[in-house]
Amino acid sequence: MAELSYRDRVRPEWIDYNGHLSEPYYVLVFGDATTHLMHTVGLGPEHSGSSLYTVEAHIRYLREVGPDTELDVTTRVLDVGGKKVRLCHEMRVGGDLVATEEILAIHVTESRASPLPADVAERLRGYLNPVPDYAGRAIA
Repeated sequence: MAELSYRDRVRPEWIDYNGHLSEPYYVLVFGDATTHLMHTVGLGPEHSGSSLYTVEAHIRYLREVGPDTELDVTTRVLDVGGKKVRLCHEMRVGGDLVATEEILAIHVTESRASPLPADVAERLRGYLNPVPDYAGRAIA
């Protein structure tokens, strides 16, 4: 099971009035992890000029995250289709799972959905992993 790692640190401006990482910054860090995946497999302006657009996301906030915390995000690809990629990010602090994000993304070239280039799809498949038990759930 191949997976990618992305690291970041909580900045002071990301802290809300309760003293914890504010909701939009989880999304920002997960988005940066997606960008890291894209660069790794050959997507983005410096590579193919194409990108992944997130069309659906489900985030679970499991634990509060404090100021100046080191964040480790693991990215796993769950499915690669013609134009679609499904993946999960898991955010950890000191080994403890604090948040997850499952996304469905569409490959886009020149602002239009387009099939993934064969070489990119193959590199994405190199990161395929089993679907975690929390993926695919609806909000109850």
